[in-house]
Amino acid sequence: MLKKTNEIQIRDPYVVPVEAEQKYYLFGSTDANIWGQGTGFDVYVSSDLEQWEGPKPVFRPEDGFYSEENFWAPEVYSYQGRYYMFATFRRRENGKLGTAVLASESLLGPFQPHSQGPVTPYDWNSLDGTLFIDGEGQPWMVFCHEWKDVSDGEICAARLKEDLSELQEEPVTLFRASEAPWTTPLPLTEKIKTLDNYVTDGPFLYRTDEGALMMLWASFVQGRYALGVAVSASGSVTGPWVQEEAPLFQSDGGHGMIFRTFDGRLMLTIHTPNRTPDERPIFLELELEPKDGRLGLRER
Repeated sequence: MLKKTNEIQIRDPYVVPVEAEQKYYLFGSTDANIWGQGTGFDVYVSSDLEQWEGPKPVFRPEDGFYSEENFWAPEVYSYQGRYYMFATFRRRENGKLGTAVLASESLLGPFQPHSQGPVTPYDWNSLDGTLFIDGEGQPWMVFCHEWKDVSDGEICAARLKEDLSELQEEPVTLFRASEAPWTTPLPLTEKIKTLDNYVTDGPFLYRTDEGALMMLWASFVQGRYALGVAVSASGSVTGPWVQEEAPLFQSDGGHGMIFRTFDGRLMLTIHTPNRTPDERPIFLELELEPKDGRLGLRER
């Protein structure tokens, strides 16, 4: 079945371009209601980012799987001859969110558990783990420590074992959501009683051709989902991270990643609007401003 981009309900879109096939593989949170019972993850395949084949199931949990709900934000990487999926699940045992690692021989799956459950700290609510390989070939996971634990949501990082099966050391905090000039606290509700709660969501690291290390991450501006950029002053994953003054996108969209199209364009994908079941993937061309190397959206 073919679907147009605006017909695909998906959150947290993640694209894997395969040059040999001239195909783009689109992963994301694909359950109709990601806030409840988890079904699994699907993939869509396209040659033009406009018409997509799918959905094709790539992960369905087997009996006894460690999670029953909240299957979120799958990211897929080619690493040491296999494909690895980093995805967030809510642990059945203690109700905490965590990022786990799955593996497959094919982008079309089936993906099977690789780690022994989530690799993020057992007692934390952690989500949106992303893989980063440093200059020495060392794998890291960068992820969010959720605001529900710490009020001021954190972006954290930890080295992974070479086989990606578990963390090699305790996480370090890279920055907190309120450190960005553009973020605002979550609005007061019956469940949120104070104004000191700030969200971190969806980190993604990108190394420019000039060597700068940037991080996309999402939060909120006056109750609307937004995407910001931070730059590592040292060029390493441990920072320090300097926040851009204004968000890159603030029209109720975020959780983005960057890839290159087959014709060489730098492309951002995010989901918008940030409400279920209306969320859709969009693709926005990026440019690096020549004067200061900042990331910006190319005018359409």
